[in-house]
Amino acid sequence: MANRSITITAQIKAKDDVSSEPVTAQQDEIQAIDVVDKPMAMPKTKAELIALYQTEALEINNSVQAKEMEKVAKQRVALYQHQLKRTEFFYTINPLLRPTYMVQTLKSQFIEYQQFQMARALDQRGIIDLDKNEMMWQQLHIVDDLIADIVHHMPAQQPVGWQLTSVNRNHLKFPTVGRLRDKDSVADQASLNSYVLGHFGVMSYTYDRGYFIGHVLGYLFCCYYLAHLSIAYGVTPLPGNVVPDYKYASLETAKLVRLLHSVDVYCKRRIYQLAVLCARLSCYQLDKYIEKMLIAEVNEFDKKQQIEHLDALFTQGIMPEMPDRVDLKQFPGAFGDEGKS
Repeated sequence: MANRSITITAQIKAKDDVSSEPVTAQQDEIQAIDVVDKPMAMPKTKAELIALYQTEALEINNSVQAKEMEKVAKQRVALYQHQLKRTEFFYTINPLLRPTYMVQTLKSQFIEYQQFQMARALDQRGIIDLDKNEMMWQQLHIVDDLIADIVHHMPAQQPVGWQLTSVNRNHLKFPTVGRLRDKDSVADQASLNSYVLGHFGVMSYTYDRGYFIGHVLGYLFCCYYLAHLSIAYGVTPLPGNVVPDYKYASLETAKLVRLLHSVDVYCKRRIYQLAVLCARLSCYQLDKYIEKMLIAEVNEFDKKQQIEHLDALFTQGIMPEMPDRVDLKQFPGAFGDEGKS
C-alpha cells in the first residue's frame, strides 16, 4: 500500500464553535479495531471518531523466523498508517463531530489512569498524598489545550524517525508490536503518552526499543518526559531500512540541531510543560508511590520497641502491653515528605 507523507496544520476553533455535548462511548457503538484488517473511512459521528481511538493490543509474536518477522513488519506499517489516518481525520472532520476535549473522553482507557485508581484504592491508610494527581486527572482537558496551542504554532516539517531505549522497558507506554521481553503488551491509544504523541507522529515499541516517526517536537517530548523522571535513556536516528514501507528521514546530530533551530522557544516551553504533566501522571511515578506503600506496610511497627519488649520478656518474663492501632506516619523512615510529591 503506497504511503504518502502528511503534514498537519490546524486552525484552532473558538470554544463556541465546538459542541460541548458530552459523549459516552457505548459498548454497542464502539468496536475494537484491527489495524491490519480493517480499512479506515472518514467518521460520520462522534461515536465513530471515538471508536478509532479504541483498539486492542496486537498479539505478542516472539518468533524470529523470517516469515513471522515479515508479518510483524507489515503490522508495524499498518499501525503507523492507522495512526496517521486517524490524526488526519481528527483535524479535518467537522468540528461539531469532535468532542470538546477528546482526552477526557478517552481517560478511562489510559493505563496511567487505571494505575492511579489502583494506587488510590491501595492507599487505605492515607500514607500518600494523591490529591495533586487527582486534581490533574480532573483537569485533564489542559492536555488538549496545550496540544492545540503547540499544533497552532509549530512549523511544518517532514517526518523524521528516531529509536528510543530506556533500560529495556517501555516507559513511554508506546503500542507494542511483535517481540517483547515481557508480556506487558500495550494497545494503541491505551496510554496518555500515545494519545499526546499521536498529534505529532506515529509510534510503536518492539522488544527493547521504541520507534517514533514524526515532528521533532515529539522527539523533544520523549526526551523531556524521560529526563524529568530521571530514567536513563538513549535516542538515535532510526535507520531508513527499519521501516522500509514508511516514508521518513533519518537525521544525523548536526542536521537535528538545524531542525531544532526552526522551532521557536515558545513551542519548546509548551512541549516541556506537556511532558512534565504526563510524567507526573505516569505509571513509573505511580509505581514509586506503590513501592512506598509496601515499605510502610513492612515497617508498620516500631522495630526498636519490639526488640526492647523481647528483651523484657526474657528478663522479666512478661511481654509489655502495646497499643492496638499504630500510626505509620509516626515512625521515622517509614514515610517522609517525599511520599507527598
